[in-house]
Amino acid sequence: MQAQILAPAAVLVLWSLIVMLWIIPRRFGAIGKTDKSAFPKKDGLRGQDLETILPDRANWPAHNHTHLMEQPTIFYFTVVALALMGAGAVDVALAWAYVALRIGHSLWQILVNKVNVRFVLFLLSSIALIILAVRALIATLFADPGVL
Repeated sequence: MQAQILAPAAVLVLWSLIVMLWIIPRRFGAIGKTDKSAFPKKDGLRGQDLETILPDRANWPAHNHTHLMEQPTIFYFTVVALALMGAGAVDVALAWAYVALRIGHSLWQILVNKVNVRFVLFLLSSIALIILAVRALIATLFADPGVL
């Protein structure tokens, strides 16, 4: 099962890149329709500088991309630890559940962005991650040193 648990992580990496690319048409499309005199008069504008200028919907993919760079970093380590220690079917199922919930969270935030549903998706994915992390801790604490 070591290799199978890496597949959900690879899918989440690819999904994160898709969301990153999603930012381009959303933001540039909105920039094209925005009065340029509203932009800050400074060099080196950042996405954050556009937050109050662009419509909320244009910023949602960027917000979600930031989220995909935060909590999932814990997921990636946890998956690698379980892959090294010998992930079981439960671990693989939990990893897939986490990824499915994170993709659902992304789609909801980018397309609809109603916080109540987003929170439930985040909470459920967090529960899956917590269980995975505890299982990784148990696997590493009680590992047979002769196996490695």
